Amino acid sequence: MKTARTIAEVRHAVSTARAQGLSVGFVPTMGGLHAGHISLVEAARRACDFVVVSIFLNPTQFAPGEDLSTYPQSLEADLASCDAAGADLVFIPDVETMYPGNALTTVSVSQLTDTLCGQSRPTHFDGVCTVVTKLLNIVAPDKAFFGRKDFQQLTIITRMVADLDIPVQIVPCPIVRESDGLAMSTRNQRLSAESRAQAVSLHAALTEARDQIRQSHSPATEIIDAIEAYIRLNAPDGEIDYIQIIDPETLCDVETTDNGVLIALAVKFPGARLIDNMLVDSEPRSQ
Repeated sequence: MKTARTIAEVRHAVSTARAQGLSVGFVPTMGGLHAGHISLVEAARRACDFVVVSIFLNPTQFAPGEDLSTYPQSLEADLASCDAAGADLVFIPDVETMYPGNALTTVSVSQLTDTLCGQSRPTHFDGVCTVVTKLLNIVAPDKAFFGRKDFQQLTIITRMVADLDIPVQIVPCPIVRESDGLAMSTRNQRLSAESRAQAVSLHAALTEARDQIRQSHSPATEIIDAIEAYIRLNAPDGEIDYIQIIDPETLCDVETTDNGVLIALAVKFPGARLIDNMLVDSEPRSQ
């Protein structure tokens, strides 16, 4: 495995791989890698001949007062994990490399960014879309791999590359969870022991909601109320940011749960804001 710190190095390595007839897979990350990230690298390894991973803590997707300065970083461990998972090249740019001078261009996607995390983080997805566009232009992969835990991000990026005719296939990958159901996140390590124990209630609440939808197709507001009550009871340290039941394609709120829906939530614990979601298929009502 090789590392690169400049755009020219990345482009040279990728062009060399392409000259050998190799397909290119790409996994963008902000570092602090865990098993969820590594599952994306492994998926890229299975699907592509040459795998590029980026490690870049992107400042433009953090608003003032968010956790940019305390976001967990572990470059040496991250590189070892990438090597073990089969990455061929890790791109480790600094901020000046990614944003030289006074950049005047931002990539923005409308509508899809107005809901869910976009409500409390209104500038977040402009930062995400801008840096992902830049990384896709730098690496020029055949396929790029994103996890479904960040479902809104996945949906936005999929739409962005379609709208902008960026020649890459966005590959969704499953949520990877701890043994107790908590969705893996770099921010999990910032939870206290007490908050960590309470955080499992997010997945438990989603699971109960899924079962309720499958059994009775209750109205969305009734399901949301039940999730809120469960989290307030079982995670008193948590402050609910949002709980929504949406159409998984448009990300618009739904009133009924007769068709396939996505249940999504975000909860702020001391030290970490956690997100999770669950797709619920449109199974018939129980008789």
